[in-house]
Amino acid sequence: MVVEVAWVNGLAAIRSLGRQGLRVLAVDHRAGALGLRSRYAEARIAPDPLDDEDGFIEALRAIGEETDDVLPVFPTHDEHLNAIARHADVLGERYRFPFPGWDVLEKIQSKRHQLETADAIGFPIPRTLYPESAEEARAAGAEIGFPLVVKPSANVGFRRSHKRQLFRCETPAELERAYELAAPYEPMVQELIPSGPEEMYTLGSYLDRGGEALGLFSGHKLSQTRGYMGSARAGEALWVEEVVEQGLALLRALDFHGISQVEVMRDPRDGRYKLLEVNPRLWQWHSLAAACGVDLPWIAYRDLIGNPPPPVRMHSDGKRWAITLMAGSGHVLERPPYVDAVFARDDPKPVLVQIGRHALRGVRTLTGAAQRG
Repeated sequence: MVVEVAWVNGLAAIRSLGRQGLRVLAVDHRAGALGLRSRYAEARIAPDPLDDEDGFIEALRAIGEETDDVLPVFPTHDEHLNAIARHADVLGERYRFPFPGWDVLEKIQSKRHQLETADAIGFPIPRTLYPESAEEARAAGAEIGFPLVVKPSANVGFRRSHKRQLFRCETPAELERAYELAAPYEPMVQELIPSGPEEMYTLGSYLDRGGEALGLFSGHKLSQTRGYMGSARAGEALWVEEVVEQGLALLRALDFHGISQVEVMRDPRDGRYKLLEVNPRLWQWHSLAAACGVDLPWIAYRDLIGNPPPPVRMHSDGKRWAITLMAGSGHVLERPPYVDAVFARDDPKPVLVQIGRHALRGVRTLTGAAQRG
């Protein structure tokens, strides 16, 4: 089962598992979710866990009754991951999980806990302060200096409310406003590392319950939807030993097992790779890992059914990935060959849907401009 399939991380997981000949149940609360258009997906509708967590869990429980076998489940977003982990006792008879229990995962989902654990083991982090009042936030800004960022420690509600990962602040007034908006989500004030998206590196991995890495991938972004934050638009496979070793040390310190992304940024001022966040799930461009020989959903599936594969690390440094077309944004064309996040010869319908949505957005933009003119 792949849960939350509206975008390319879910679509990639569906394809990874479907190409292995597996029956893939794809779950979303939107009938128009992109992943539900895949030829490898059997569509199932369930409530959004942020609106109806009990209904979401009941829907998963009912879907699980469709098979007498165990059912590995792959959530692609934190709200679904957290809901499933909180109710693992209800789902555990039938489901298998590529993540630890809620007693461990709840702490990992705190960005502050991630940073403090990293700092304790000598993993570099951006300078970060944890104000508990507007007055402390102002003092933090004066100490760190501008520009800086205000980020939530508890990110699920923040993203739903503000449609972003953080606030960038250039002035004390902007900091005060950002802190006010982020206050319900345990805000952190953090230095802004003066780098672009090409200096954002990823360790993608699957660790078994004993902490052994059965799959390892390393790469970096080439571009993203916003200059200082946002979703990846293009990425490149690049093995960086320091990123891999630091990331593995942190995952083990967090007592994590399963699929994850550890994202860091190289600071040009000292050359060190500093922690941005740990995502304890599939991330947006994991299909590049699969193209480099590290198919994380398939590796996890095999381990979860009791048939673990031998450990593998990526090959193909320099291989690239991109979302070529994206509504509301320009084209992103990479030098071929590269992995397109939506187009696939063996699964063409999602790209036809994506082209149609892209064209419709363009027509609406032109119509709106004409009406304003």
